[in-house]
Amino acid sequence: VFINAAMSVDGKIATVKGTQTRISGMEDLDRVDALRAESDAIMVGIGTVLADNPSLTVKSEKRRKTRKEAGKEENPLRVVVDSTARTPIEAEFLHKGEGKRIIAVSQRAIVEDVDKLGMKAEILVCGRVEVDLPKLLYELWLRGVRRLMVEGGATLNWSLISQGLVDELYTYVGNLILGGKAAPTLVGGEGFSDEDKPVKLELLGGERLDEGALLRWRVLT
Repeated sequence: VFINAAMSVDGKIATVKGTQTRISGMEDLDRVDALRAESDAIMVGIGTVLADNPSLTVKSEKRRKTRKEAGKEENPLRVVVDSTARTPIEAEFLHKGEGKRIIAVSQRAIVEDVDKLGMKAEILVCGRVEVDLPKLLYELWLRGVRRLMVEGGATLNWSLISQGLVDELYTYVGNLILGGKAAPTLVGGEGFSDEDKPVKLELLGGERLDEGALLRWRVLT
């Protein structure tokens, strides 16, 4: 399980209004596309779907062709963590590109909404109040997922990291400062208290990319 994200120098992944901001350049966008093509599944939270409406597809025709030649779907399995089934039926990832989709919900989800979404994606009920992420990852494992790419946002990143479910992080740091104490950061959630030990990382590598820097980290257990 690895998180891939682009952030500003001050750690923001969007503006104070929550709108998507161009942080990466063309080199980094191509790197992200390659990561998608090499993954078995891509996961985002409902916040990302509502804010950015991503398709979560592999953009390169060559990479899609390579996947098909290897006996895979053109696009990795697309997974949305959506406890209360708020995913819009017109969401881009439900309609664009070939491939399977999964929406993970909790028992709190309204049956009517689940039924509508079930016409476009497989619905997995994992957890009573919130999506049980360990259970979801187990279900994905049973479906053949061995390499899971997580593309945010901040709430999902916190949930995965705080539960010890992340192996690596790829962070692209762009050459801009966004500011704003309410602007979403790479990891949101409750945060660790003074008594808790923060998650420690090992730097595996770094390189200049576009006008920023790409850092690769391993989560220490």
